[in-house]
Amino acid sequence: MIELVGFDGDDTLWHSEGYYQHAGAEFERILGAWIDTGDAQVRSRLHAAERRNLALFGYGAKSMTLSMIEAAIELTNGAISAGDIHRIVVLGKNILEHPVELLPGIRAAVEAVAAKHRVVLITKGDLFHQERKVAQCGLGDLFERIEIVSEKDARSYARVIAECGTQAMRFAMVGNSLRSDVEPVIELGGWGVHMPYHVTWAHELEHGVESGHPRVLTIDAPDAIPDAVARCG
Repeated sequence: MIELVGFDGDDTLWHSEGYYQHAGAEFERILGAWIDTGDAQVRSRLHAAERRNLALFGYGAKSMTLSMIEAAIELTNGAISAGDIHRIVVLGKNILEHPVELLPGIRAAVEAVAAKHRVVLITKGDLFHQERKVAQCGLGDLFERIEIVSEKDARSYARVIAECGTQAMRFAMVGNSLRSDVEPVIELGGWGVHMPYHVTWAHELEHGVESGHPRVLTIDAPDAIPDAVARCG
């Protein structure tokens, strides 16, 4: 019997990755004035910078902005102008200021789950940005607890589960990322409800979840969440 259900925020409750993808495309266009972007592998170099900086900057728009600036300087051998560096900073600000748009049907899905289970929101990223999203999403009243963590790993989930007074085997996590929302939870003995988003950050595609894992249910839309949670346990 599932007692506690966790929900991811970005790309599970509200749209997020599309704004980052748009910023990445604009970043490439900015660099197009300085280098041959086709030969420079701009996206892969940016991703490498983001991975390199995760331990220092964490996740989110501010981290991406700093990584874009670093990558731009490296790729142009320091030739990029101050004006274009400022344009990159504006890209980051635009991500931070984007409107919070819920996935269709997600409120009804969370309400349906909350009618039968305790529900918590577990999201990662920049604290200020995530707090703003939670405040604007209109779903805060549905969750008994809101956790904004720097990393979604087994230790973070174990802490939340223990502080909520239950066991991993009675916990199910709903999210779009196998790496962050599912893998650490099933490692602890819990359940994962995977709802893929139409676009995923490259870093989140790297995971060790085996296909057909017995404690992982895959769905394609929010209206399938309540039934999937009911099938866990």
